[in-house]
Amino acid sequence: MGNRLTKIYTRTGDDGLTSLASGNRVAKHDPLIEALGTVDETNCAIGVILSADDIPEDLRSSLLRVQNELFDLGAELSLPKYRAISADHVLQLETDLDKLNSSLPPLEEFILPGGGFGAASCHLARAVCRRAERITWVLAEQTMINPDLLKYLNRLSDLLFVAARAIAHQDGAAEVLWKHER
Repeated sequence: MGNRLTKIYTRTGDDGLTSLASGNRVAKHDPLIEALGTVDETNCAIGVILSADDIPEDLRSSLLRVQNELFDLGAELSLPKYRAISADHVLQLETDLDKLNSSLPPLEEFILPGGGFGAASCHLARAVCRRAERITWVLAEQTMINPDLLKYLNRLSDLLFVAARAIAHQDGAAEVLWKHER
């Protein structure tokens, strides 16, 4: 692959518009751009998780795959009629979830974000992913969105929650439980 960007600044967005992969220009506050940006934030948050030392190798492998899939997901949002996310991607997330969850104790109370750097990073990525899902549902009210893409974001947030629990348990960190009767 040759050089794709010779200049990082283009000045083409100075008027409040940005270009999609299709070549169309839309407002930077358009729900599509909000969805794309929040998916990108999710990917960045996963990058933070991967910077932690305490990530199990199988989870690390899954999250690296997810980072690539999130780029594909963004391309799908940006290009009309392009499909990148399928039921197989959702099924793979469910398989990853089941594998991670199989060794965890049953969940008996709500868990507060925490449990060490890796676990807390997973909680943050989960919250960002939930926001990406919400804004993509807003977009789905305006245009046709692949249902598997929406399911993918939902399962990814579930995976990140279970990943937080798995990392905390692996590290021997106590999960911080919500004390509803303070």
